[in-house]
Amino acid sequence: MTVRTRFAPSPTGALHLGSVRTALFCWLYARHNKGQFVLRIEDTDGERSTPENVDAILDGMAWLGLDPDEGPFYQTDRFDRYQEVIDQWLSEGKAYHCYCTKDELDNLRAGQMARGEKTGYDGRCRDRKEPREGVDPVVRFKNPLDGEVVIDDQVRGTVVFQNAELDDLIIARSDGTPTYNFSVIIDDVDMGITSVIRGDDHLNNTPKQMNMLEALGAEMPVYAHLPMILGSDGAKLSKRHGAVDIREYREQGYLPEAMLNYLVRLGWSHGDQELFSLDEMIELFDIADVNQSASAFNAEKLLWLNQQYIIAAPERRIGGALIPYLKKAGLNPEDGPDPSDLAGGFRERAETLVQMVESSRYCYEDFDEIDAKAAKKNLRPVVLEPMKATKDKLAELADWTKEGISQCIEDVAQSFEINMGKLGQPIRVAVTGGAVSPPIDITVWLVGRERTLRRMDIAIERILERAAAGGN
Repeated sequence: MTVRTRFAPSPTGALHLGSVRTALFCWLYARHNKGQFVLRIEDTDGERSTPENVDAILDGMAWLGLDPDEGPFYQTDRFDRYQEVIDQWLSEGKAYHCYCTKDELDNLRAGQMARGEKTGYDGRCRDRKEPREGVDPVVRFKNPLDGEVVIDDQVRGTVVFQNAELDDLIIARSDGTPTYNFSVIIDDVDMGITSVIRGDDHLNNTPKQMNMLEALGAEMPVYAHLPMILGSDGAKLSKRHGAVDIREYREQGYLPEAMLNYLVRLGWSHGDQELFSLDEMIELFDIADVNQSASAFNAEKLLWLNQQYIIAAPERRIGGALIPYLKKAGLNPEDGPDPSDLAGGFRERAETLVQMVESSRYCYEDFDEIDAKAAKKNLRPVVLEPMKATKDKLAELADWTKEGISQCIEDVAQSFEINMGKLGQPIRVAVTGGAVSPPIDITVWLVGRERTLRRMDIAIERILERAAAGGN
């Protein structure tokens, strides 16, 4: 049997961390078993489903590389199929019209609560034969009145529900539109889904869905209900914890492979291993290894992991990824170092691509002011002559290479009998405007000959002014 999983988001909102982890687990399980991964958009909620949210889902999935083998399918394209089954069940006595009004159902619920009973529909229209004038009925599924539903869940183990505790589910609203629980099982059957992997907030829906699958005479899929993701404080994951549109992580400069690596470890592990390539995830992942307990989202861990991927990735990979961030920051990637070279110089110092762009801004545009504290400490008359000598040697350098730059600075330091730090730091302040940068030879190489010489001239002039004013 070919394993077929599905990710079925509702476009009533953007794609968030919890949904992405579900999609990833479905995708990995299909890939691990050489099966197929289906993408289905459950857009039957006409009031809340929007094209913008559909685009957000598709864009987020594409960014992460969670490519479906089939789909996206849209439930709104399948209303005729749902109606076909509803009509069939009505004729077979497996479903019935319910004419209860909202007020009647509210009163029913209030009475049950007052008596301390479990709330739910009591089946009062279950055997009704005559329509009720002036009321557009809903359609309810005739759930079995006795017996039990046993779920052999791949994550939670065996879970048992008593049919007597389940009420007759509405499968079509009064306007004729199908409900979630009904349309889902029709889709799963028609699309040949063998494994349903989803959040454990759907667990209570599962016995109702299994009873409807039984009414269809369909083979049961294997279920796996994933524990939720909590915030670092143990509360339900929310925006303040990082449960935002997954594309916001892209905007912040996270790499998709880092996001996938982080999410796969939320509830799944393989020994003590932390870093997984995509191929390793596919090879090692098994839904049966998912923990039953909830996982906590840790923003600092994600940031650390992203930096590990930035450090380990090929320079060309990071360089290509940097280009849109440079442009968004108002920088011209062609008016400075090759972004791949930039990646090589700054990767150890950046946790995100946005950080890398901001910390390397001086490589692409001039700065207005040198940091006052750094200037006061480093641009002193004592380094005037070494700075002049360094500037002259750099101007004469035939090939603008890291090795040549390093040799120039080293030669000047030796000739003035000062250590490299005493010379390198004033050069750094001059060419970057601050006291922090990659190693000085790499920094000067990335800044480029023209910008370096011009900025050193400005720094030398500043030192001369300080000396003339009697400063030291």
